[in-house]
Amino acid sequence: MKPFVSIVVPTYNRPYPLAELLESLSRQIYRHFEVIIVNDGGERVDHIIALYPEMRIRLIHCQANVGHVEARNIGVKKARGEWIMLCDDDDLLLPCHLERMVEAMVDADFVYSDVEIFHYRMDRGQRIPLRRFLFAYEYDQEAMRKFSTYVPSGSLYRKEIHESIGYFDPFVHNYWDWDFFLRVSEVFRVKRVAAASVLYAFSDEGDHLSRQMDNKRQMYLDRLSAKHRLGKLPTKNFWLLLQEPEVAKRKANSEVIWDGAPIVSRLRRKI
Repeated sequence: MKPFVSIVVPTYNRPYPLAELLESLSRQIYRHFEVIIVNDGGERVDHIIALYPEMRIRLIHCQANVGHVEARNIGVKKARGEWIMLCDDDDLLLPCHLERMVEAMVDADFVYSDVEIFHYRMDRGQRIPLRRFLFAYEYDQEAMRKFSTYVPSGSLYRKEIHESIGYFDPFVHNYWDWDFFLRVSEVFRVKRVAAASVLYAFSDEGDHLSRQMDNKRQMYLDRLSAKHRLGKLPTKNFWLLLQEPEVAKRKANSEVIWDGAPIVSRLRRKI
């Protein structure tokens, strides 16, 4: 029997990126999955879901904004699959991604892939890629305590993991994914898949907004450090951290799959 996968997607007022994600999911080679969209108190997305009737999509609409971490917890708890895949609403999965990740689970409990980070501009609701960067680093459990190279979008794991270590922690907010990875890696078999089959959206505008939240980010980073006894963690700009010798030496080879073309959704084609 093929394992049934629940893909959990929190969303909040990003209709066009969400439609692009659904388009990418509609192209998956592996078809035994459901999509759980948790609308975190944002504008309705029913009309977007209706554009993809061939997929199993369940919509959970939160009456209030509960935050992206708790939205993921809500989605995971409603999942019918024995395996969970996480995905942000503005990231994209290439057609081979789910199939390859399922295959990689043969000797693992938790798998994640490399990604290509892409910068973009918007053109009438369509994201047009401008630049791309291969984000591929060797998995080193100890090194992951100093700088996380885990991107949660597209990662796949056994749902039963939550029965052992609990759910995602809103207390660390921005660093929920790093915290989850550290907790998982202490107990379960973790594997990196050396293929960049996830496209991670990086908006220059979003980076500017992130800089305005530096004080809060530091508070959450301190909480993460205290929780896992990580000591003093670096707070440099993300791109500068990648140039640090300890991080740069972990740079790894990876299979690049994406042809660089934008993924055009059915919502965009209606314009």
